Amino acid sequence: MIDTHTHLYDEAFTEDFPQALKRAVDAGVEHMVFPGIDSSVHTRMTECAAEAGDMVSTAVGLHPTSVGENWKAELDFVEKRLAEGGWSAVGEIGLDRHWSDTFFKEQVEVFRKQMIWASEEGLPVIIHVRDAHDTVFEVLEALADAGTVMRGVFHAFSGSIETYRRIRRCGDFLIGIGGVVTYKNAGVAVTIRDIPLEEIVLETDSPWLPPVPHRGRRNEPAYLGLIAAKIAGIKNIPVATVDKVTTAAAKKLFNLY
Repeated sequence: MIDTHTHLYDEAFTEDFPQALKRAVDAGVEHMVFPGIDSSVHTRMTECAAEAGDMVSTAVGLHPTSVGENWKAELDFVEKRLAEGGWSAVGEIGLDRHWSDTFFKEQVEVFRKQMIWASEEGLPVIIHVRDAHDTVFEVLEALADAGTVMRGVFHAFSGSIETYRRIRRCGDFLIGIGGVVTYKNAGVAVTIRDIPLEEIVLETDSPWLPPVPHRGRRNEPAYLGLIAAKIAGIKNIPVATVDKVTTAAAKKLFNLY
């Protein structure tokens, strides 16, 4: 299995990063993608990735909740890191009005700019969207109309089948499914019945959004199998099939061959 979205470099793992890494391997996780957030965590992310060796790929990007008064400097940081090369994706990028919309106009500009950079570099994007889907689609659909080639993953997807179809019209986007799919009455559990398995990738978003039965505790990549098992149950297919197909999709998207 591949965990396409984990913040295993987060301070939540300061005391047991090597052990968490081993637990992931023991649980059948063969690779992980570390998404960037902003300059403040970049060094920690790259150091942890180096410690994990070939098991980890890294992305660089400015997270929407990190867009503040210094957003131009943070965006310059992303641009400089992109020029260095060696990244698996641009992300985690997107829009988020849940916590604050004080800098929402700037979030939109930052998102649009990073989408263009990713297209120019031939890299996939990792998109975060919360309470801002309409604006995300305004940006993506305008870029698509302008001929921008886009591919990537909608991280922590929890939308309807109509939202999924609109996403697919914008570009070659996959759907990231995490622990929320295991929650009681989770709408996404119904939606993914109609989403082809080939268009789904697995993720934990650890240390957040732990799957059942770990809700209320720290999440980690070792729990990825619980998400795969839930998807297998919903689709009435073997877990091995979920592992094989989602792994192939992740490898193709993030150029992990």
